[in-house]
Amino acid sequence: MALLERVSTLVRANLNDLVDRAEHPEKMIKQVILDMHNQLLQVKTQVAIAIADQHLLEKRRKENEDKVAEWMRKAELAVDKKQDDLARVALERVESYRELTDGFAQQITDQKAQVDNLKTALRQLEQKLTEAQAKADLLIAQHRRARAVGKASDAKIAAGNGSSAAAFDRMKDKVAHSVALSQAKSEIAADNMEERLAALEKEDRIEQLLTELKTKRGA
Repeated sequence: MALLERVSTLVRANLNDLVDRAEHPEKMIKQVILDMHNQLLQVKTQVAIAIADQHLLEKRRKENEDKVAEWMRKAELAVDKKQDDLARVALERVESYRELTDGFAQQITDQKAQVDNLKTALRQLEQKLTEAQAKADLLIAQHRRARAVGKASDAKIAAGNGSSAAAFDRMKDKVAHSVALSQAKSEIAADNMEERLAALEKEDRIEQLLTELKTKRGA
């Protein structure tokens, strides 16, 4: 039946693989547990119905067995009374009820097999559900750890390929160049100031020498 096929699929499911393949492991594991709960309720209902049907079949078989015994007594009575015609009719009823009894016996055998299958499926599903509930937090934690390790590895690889170091070196060189340029500008500015002051001093000496020369020459 379809119910047992669905239960079999859930029982065979590998929870670890399901979590590894799931895009959202927490949602997936919760959904699996919910599905198991729903199937468990359905299997329990089917087990109860199957057992009830088995009891009904056993009751019907017992009723027909009683009918076989009842008509056999009537056949014996008819024989005792030398009523062969009545005995034949009674024996026909005996055979009819005996056939029904055999038919119910076969149905009971088949029904017992069905009940056993459902009970086995129920036990397996209960065990799988217990396992899933116990593993849920562990599986999710393992998946989170695996993703964290993966991200750390990616970061390590990115750091190890030299791109970050190269960018840092370029920035350091740029800063050093800016510092050197500023120092050069400061030195140039200082040199220009000294040259201007030296020119002023030279011009002042020349004027002083000119004045002295004029004085000497009486000009």
